[in-house]
Amino acid sequence: MSETAARATRMGWSRRVLVVVGVALAAVALLVEPVARRELSDDRTVDLGLLQLKLAYNSGVAFSVGDQLPAGIVLVVTATITLGVGIYAWRTVPTSSLVGVVGFSAIIAGAAANVIDRAVDGKVTDYFHTGWWPTFNVADTYLTCGVVLLIASLLWESAHAPADPTPAKESAT
Repeated sequence: MSETAARATRMGWSRRVLVVVGVALAAVALLVEPVARRELSDDRTVDLGLLQLKLAYNSGVAFSVGDQLPAGIVLVVTATITLGVGIYAWRTVPTSSLVGVVGFSAIIAGAAANVIDRAVDGKVTDYFHTGWWPTFNVADTYLTCGVVLLIASLLWESAHAPADPTPAKESAT
C-alpha cells in the first residue's frame, strides 16, 4: 500500500471514530439530562454515598463563570469554542493515536451536549453533587475525561516518538 493510500485509510478511520464516538457520547448525555430533570424535580436528592444526585442549573460556564451574562452571549461563545475545537480535532485526528481520537471525541461530545442543553432554556442541567465540588453532569465528565485522555496521549506520543535522525544545522552567528 502506498504512503498516500495508508494516510487516506488512517484519516478515514480516525475521523469515523471521532464522529461515531462523539455522537454516541453526546446522545447518552442528552438522554440522561431529561431523566435527571424529571426524577430529581421538587428538590429531591438521591444519596449514593460520596455522590448525590441533586438537580441544579448553571447559566454560566465552568464553575458558573459568566452566569450574569445574557444567555444568548454565553450560548454563542460556547458554541463558537465548541465549533473551533471540533474543526481543530477534525484536522488533527489523522495523526493522533486512538486514545487521542477518543479524547477529542469526548471533549466535543461534552461541549456539544452542554451547548444543546443550554440552547433549550439558557442553562445547563447539572445533577451530580459531591458537596466539595460544584455540581456537574455527564457532559462535564466527558470534557474532563477527554482532556485527561488527550494529555495522556500527547505525553505518551512525545515520550515514545522516534528521535530525529537529521543533525541540527549550525547557525552562522
